[in-house]
Amino acid sequence: MHVEEYAQTLTQPPATAGDRFPWWISTSVIVGSLLMLTGAILAIAHPASLVSPTDQINGAVRIYAGYLFSRNLALAIMLLATLASRAGRWLACLMLLTGLVQILDASLDILDGRIAVAPAAAILGILFLLGSSRLAGHPFWRREAWGS
Repeated sequence: MHVEEYAQTLTQPPATAGDRFPWWISTSVIVGSLLMLTGAILAIAHPASLVSPTDQINGAVRIYAGYLFSRNLALAIMLLATLASRAGRWLACLMLLTGLVQILDASLDILDGRIAVAPAAAILGILFLLGSSRLAGHPFWRREAWGS
């Protein structure tokens, strides 16, 4: 997408209840939610899959795996619920939050040397941030995106 096309999508009116969302937003939300649900299940059922084979799984790891489970499950459920109910403003806010979480996760992956998983989190984060901007009518750093 060229800069002009992207700028044009951001100047369109914000999505409201009952609007149909662009296919790429719906697809991003569904795929992203499924990935987060998968991460949540892995975190609670098999926390060792989240770390390297040489790392020990102890009580602290299980506690933080539980937090990851809760975070991912809550975001995935709410993303799918707002998509299904076509609540455009709510979906835009949740996509913004999820996009920022994914960007921060990718940043931590890079800092911790998990370069192989960082691109997936970064791409998902960017898709969610772009989708949020599209649904809100403006990128999140513009005041107009936060109007009622």
